[in-house]
Amino acid sequence: MSRGLRPDPWQALTGRTSARIALGRAGGSLPTAELLRFALDHAEARDAVHAPLDAESMIAGLKAIGGEVLSVLSRAAGHTEYLRYPDHGRQLHEDSSRLLKDCAGQAEAPPDIVVILADGLSATAVHQNGVALVRELLSRLGRYRVGPLVLATRARVALQDDIGHALEARCAVILLGERPGLGTADSLGAYLVFNPGPGKSDADRNCVSNIRPAGLPLPVAADTIAYLIDAALSRSLSGVHLKDDRPKRLA
Repeated sequence: MSRGLRPDPWQALTGRTSARIALGRAGGSLPTAELLRFALDHAEARDAVHAPLDAESMIAGLKAIGGEVLSVLSRAAGHTEYLRYPDHGRQLHEDSSRLLKDCAGQAEAPPDIVVILADGLSATAVHQNGVALVRELLSRLGRYRVGPLVLATRARVALQDDIGHALEARCAVILLGERPGLGTADSLGAYLVFNPGPGKSDADRNCVSNIRPAGLPLPVAADTIAYLIDAALSRSLSGVHLKDDRPKRLA
């Protein structure tokens, strides 16, 4: 029996998924090309986790969309602390908290919704898709009072509670880089919470994940997030009690 390269019979399915299928084999091992692709994807995932957020570039991109942009920090003093102590990324730095409260005090009325862009665990995803997703989402929220755009550095999902509460928003949405898998370093996640503030848990949030060109396309994701915002504000709830119950269409 030949020990040369053997194509996998599932090869025809590879164009329908980004999952690692139909890798083939060379003897008893993976082909060299697949081992190298695995190493590359692993390196890109590690780079995404450790890459710092280019806040200056992101602020410029958000300002180009229009409106006020506020830059805030979590309590994590640096990226290493952020990765080692997740709770530090779930709380606002005192200076950032004062900034947001001052902004809320100067506003004519509390916002219906505050949109937050954050690094999460993949600054790469934010750099590649963050501003475009914010633009898509804002174009669907014209009927609401939208607060200032917030760029959050070293932020975990729950930081939306402190941010939304400080700005007195009825609803908060945080768009942030998801923990990268192999080949998905550019994936964003969106989390929605109604009445953000202390005591909220993951059960109070709605999540839309795998937002990226090769996953859930940005316009489709924005449609879903906007629908959830509409439902949350009209029904005064979010999380496990709020479902995306739109009629499903077959592709």
